[in-house]
Amino acid sequence: MSSSRYSALFPLLAILGSVACLGIGTSLAKRTLFPLIGAQGTTAIRVGFAAMLLLLFWRPWRWKLNRHDTRAIVLYGVALGAMNLCFYLALRSIPFGIAVAIEFAGPLTIALLASRRPQDFFWVALAVGGLWLLLPLGHEASTLDPAGVLYALAAAFFWASYILFGKRVSHLHAGLSVPLGLAVATLLVVPVGVSHAGMALLSPWVLLVGLGVALISSAIPMMLEMVALKRLPSQAFGIMISMEPAVAALLALILLNEYLTAAQWLAIGMIMAASMGCAYCAHQQRRKPMQTPGLSAP
Repeated sequence: MSSSRYSALFPLLAILGSVACLGIGTSLAKRTLFPLIGAQGTTAIRVGFAAMLLLLFWRPWRWKLNRHDTRAIVLYGVALGAMNLCFYLALRSIPFGIAVAIEFAGPLTIALLASRRPQDFFWVALAVGGLWLLLPLGHEASTLDPAGVLYALAAAFFWASYILFGKRVSHLHAGLSVPLGLAVATLLVVPVGVSHAGMALLSPWVLLVGLGVALISSAIPMMLEMVALKRLPSQAFGIMISMEPAVAALLALILLNEYLTAAQWLAIGMIMAASMGCAYCAHQQRRKPMQTPGLSAP
């Protein structure tokens, strides 16, 4: 393969690797850690280890921060921690792929609010139609647990907040903002995990699996996304990352035996199509779209 083809293919492979790692790591967490330390303990282990790995790798203490940037990183980290916690709480009772699809309502809303084109109403209708098929609104197609759906919607809200606060720190090096944001998130989720799981968090098996989950589902995806964002236009990144719900659903089917109905697969497809359409239209509307340091779901 020529070097030009490799350079063009590498960022696409980086996004695919990021999405796949996120799905594998989250499936491993749900299957292995949830029965031992619950969703709260799993969030604490994952976020805590991910923060430790990225802090050691990037050593952000080499940079200086002013008061404004420090406040922005704190808000960014709080949103990141709350997003992870709510998402893992949702996974207790609803399938992984559906939780990701519902969570996509957060960034999708941000994209739609930033757009003013008439055709964007089509993407709104498509996304609303997909969510209507998923949410427990009384129709026969939905068998989802209402509490799990509410946690997924809360994760969507915090993902939107994470993007907005991420814009405030986007002028900083990602090796500074992301590790420090994860450190702030750790301060939020670890007390919740400790209060729920207690000393079980210090089990050697839990620590070993938790380290693997943090590496696979947080540290590696974030690094791969940094690589992709440097080499791809924002709209291409947004379109590629929109495949995350489908990849999550496929991996959950293989690793967790989570089977979805035809209506649920259709709903995931509709939400993915709306996200891709928004990413494309945003590029058409703005020549320099917003980029944030890491857009992966938990």
